[in-house]
Amino acid sequence: MQKIKKISLLLLFGLSCSCNYLDIVPDDVATIDNAFVMRSAAEKFLFTCYSYLPNEDNLQEDPAFFAGDECWYYAVSNNPWNIARGSQNIVDPYVDYWDGTRSGISCYKAIRDCNIFLEKIDGVPDLDDFERDRWVAEVNFLKAYYHWLLLQMYGPVPIMDKNLPVSSGTEAVKVERQPVDSCFTYIINLIDSAAMNLPDRIENEATERGRITKGIALAIKARILVNAASPLFNGNPDYASFTDKKGQHLFPSQADPEKWKRAAQACKEAIDFCEAQGAKLYHWEPNREGLSDTTITKMDIRNAITEKWNPEIIWADPNSVADRLQWYSQARLLPEATPNIQSLYAPTLRMAELFYTNHGVPITEDKTWDYTERYSLRTATAADKFDIKEGYQTVGLHFSREPRFYADLGFDGGIWYGQGRFDDKDPYYVQAKMGQAAARKDVAYYSVTGYWPKKLVNFNNSVSTGISYGAEPYPWPRIRLAELYLSYAEALNESQGPVSDVYRYLDMIRERAGIPSVENAWSQYAKDAGKYRTRDGLRDIIHQERLIELAFEGQRFWDLRRWKEAEKVLNAPIMGWNTEAEEAGNYYRVQILYNQRFEKKDYLWPIKEQEMIDNEKLVQNPGW
Repeated sequence: MQKIKKISLLLLFGLSCSCNYLDIVPDDVATIDNAFVMRSAAEKFLFTCYSYLPNEDNLQEDPAFFAGDECWYYAVSNNPWNIARGSQNIVDPYVDYWDGTRSGISCYKAIRDCNIFLEKIDGVPDLDDFERDRWVAEVNFLKAYYHWLLLQMYGPVPIMDKNLPVSSGTEAVKVERQPVDSCFTYIINLIDSAAMNLPDRIENEATERGRITKGIALAIKARILVNAASPLFNGNPDYASFTDKKGQHLFPSQADPEKWKRAAQACKEAIDFCEAQGAKLYHWEPNREGLSDTTITKMDIRNAITEKWNPEIIWADPNSVADRLQWYSQARLLPEATPNIQSLYAPTLRMAELFYTNHGVPITEDKTWDYTERYSLRTATAADKFDIKEGYQTVGLHFSREPRFYADLGFDGGIWYGQGRFDDKDPYYVQAKMGQAAARKDVAYYSVTGYWPKKLVNFNNSVSTGISYGAEPYPWPRIRLAELYLSYAEALNESQGPVSDVYRYLDMIRERAGIPSVENAWSQYAKDAGKYRTRDGLRDIIHQERLIELAFEGQRFWDLRRWKEAEKVLNAPIMGWNTEAEEAGNYYRVQILYNQRFEKKDYLWPIKEQEMIDNEKLVQNPGW
């Protein structure tokens, strides 16, 4: 039994060889040393270290898409969706990043391969010092990033700075979880050391786009430090008694306000550096005349995601190409279904209600917007024609909303610019009631809520009756400048209160979104006109601004957790429209799709039960 336990731990913590490098050694001789006999082979091992990054085109690998409340689904086979339905467990956890099972990536396997690379790279004879330093920096960043993915999911985790030798005894491989502050410190120090030898920018864009730069390192550092300062990790009273088997506390007992100051500094450093390299908020330059300002603003928003390598994107991953993701997000716009338009990624009614009114305040706050009549039917007029099909009957919820609502969401009667029609005088529009083009055709491939995440669909994709849908792929943007602006505003407000730079960076986001500044919007249109002047009020505004701007980009799931707001938000019904109905009066009846529940234990992933048996030094996360 002791031998079995030891073998299991060796496999987990890096004492066996990864199968990923087998395709890079010559003559099928599977030895690690052969992977480092020359530069070309070592470079392939470098790319193996990149290969573990989650593939966002596969909605099973990242829980942020389906494991929360942002979008809903109809089939129980989706592992993240089982988390959203409250089925997470300790026997075989869904989307397990520790072991790499149930659609998860194996972060410890990734870290093991990074450590192998760092141990062996000095032995490559035909590699110059400059390139070796750069490669080492890239892999150190990746090692830090894989540790971060584990920390974000599990909280305190074992740090694997080096692979243990094969000769290690049974006790040596039984590693312990480290306190979260130690994990954050280790990760940030590793990123700092990597940043010194990373290039400022990619010079050879044809072959090196997507590789780690100093700007990427600084941006991810800022994201991680914002998390370190947030309530989940910073003095969380729910984990005050969470200790390891030696009695060591794994979470800090009290919140440290200095963490927000450090996060603000990191955000500003990243912003300044990235802007110096040419980063800026994206604005579309149409190649045709006569388009309305309404359409152009919406395309500013959509293309910030889907136009590959645009100047707002700090880190895009060419190994995570949004292709199938667009099949899942595209609404069928023609009567006969294009075969591979699957339309299964369905935003919830909660998301539709999240967006502001056209005055830039929440629908519950706008004193000029009739919240009580939001589910009543209205008919679009000529004044609405660039957002809603003129003469089409839909609900009040879809009228007088901000441009991001119309840019991000497809809905019954909503205009869908592009997809082969580039004159906004005669665009496509969604027809979603039963029997219409976008409705359910059979038992699968339909929006269960009546909404589609249009934001994720490249407007250049063309739809044709009976012909396969050809999506124009784009590398998934892991982080963009807008997130840094929002993170900086949040960290500043938490550390200093509502100072001028908080409004400045929020308002740059809002200006691109086509809505008034925070001050003008709230002072003129909000019921609580002075809310934006206080730290607590501005915190609420910043949170909603972030949830809107980064909707459907894999951030909401984690933000609700780090803010400790998931208990409030995710203990509510998942709702959509009655998509089985043919008439508007029946279609626009709110349907409860699922009564979602969220418990305190759900903030962190469970460690697989077998790991706890194999390594008695591990402790399980609270509640599991």
